[in-house]
Amino acid sequence: MELEKPMKIARKLFQWIWAGVAIAMLSCSITGRAAVAFVVVGTNNTDTFTPAVTNINAGDSVVWVWNYSSPLVGHTTTSGTNGVPSGLWGSTTNITPFLFTNQFNSAGTYRYYCAIHFAPPHNMTGAVVVASAALPPTVDITNPPSGSVFAAPANVTIQASASGNGGTLTNVEFLANSTVLGDVTIAPYSLVANSLAAGGYTLSAIAANNSGLTATSSVPISVVNPGPIVLSAPALQPAANFQFSFTADSGLSYVIQRSTNLLVNNWTSLATNLAGSSSVTFTDSDATVSPGFYRVELLPNP
Repeated sequence: MELEKPMKIARKLFQWIWAGVAIAMLSCSITGRAAVAFVVVGTNNTDTFTPAVTNINAGDSVVWVWNYSSPLVGHTTTSGTNGVPSGLWGSTTNITPFLFTNQFNSAGTYRYYCAIHFAPPHNMTGAVVVASAALPPTVDITNPPSGSVFAAPANVTIQASASGNGGTLTNVEFLANSTVLGDVTIAPYSLVANSLAAGGYTLSAIAANNSGLTATSSVPISVVNPGPIVLSAPALQPAANFQFSFTADSGLSYVIQRSTNLLVNNWTSLATNLAGSSSVTFTDSDATVSPGFYRVELLPNP
């Protein structure tokens, strides 16, 4: 359970108090969980909260630990001021051993008192000061799209949008797999991964803000060695349709062109295809020129 570890720490705190060790406050930070601060109630049979002011972050909890051995009178922790409860929390009147816990999820100053000893000459009051919880930055890779395919060697431009999310964004670090490509400290957040060889890559952008918090966005890409382009299965079909197939690398883009005389400046682009498989079939539905020559070229990486 969430409070199991804090309760164990509290029991250990009891042992230290009874051993005569003066403890004002103990805070523990549990990985992946909120922190816990401890306030001793009635330290050494005095009408005090120790510490009188406790500083925590939003989402943290305070555990009040009773240390008052008199069987005649006890203490409370009651939210409010001057004996007027605010209704946020309130314990029963107790003596040692006793624990009371309250979690604070919003920033602010929360005053409290002992319902029996708040007035002079006791003045048994305290406060919990809750700071706003720091938020991590936000980051999102906007280019290249996830799953993009490039021809080797590939120079891939990585672009990201990022925000400090309430803090100040200090930098965006770019990586290809575990290799750090560099840092960018001002927008636009962009960097080029140069000369990527064939293989699979995870491109990452890690944003950091002035609170020391980070956020990561990643996309997978592939880099391939393009195979030769082979045209095959030409077929003249009714209604001036001419069809043929060509080999391709899935994910790469190809342009299909037509010429009437094979001259360098006499090629007309008919279509650009993003190959979805290793074989692509193309149909020219306006094959009215004669003669007609066709060619397919691999487009350069975007």
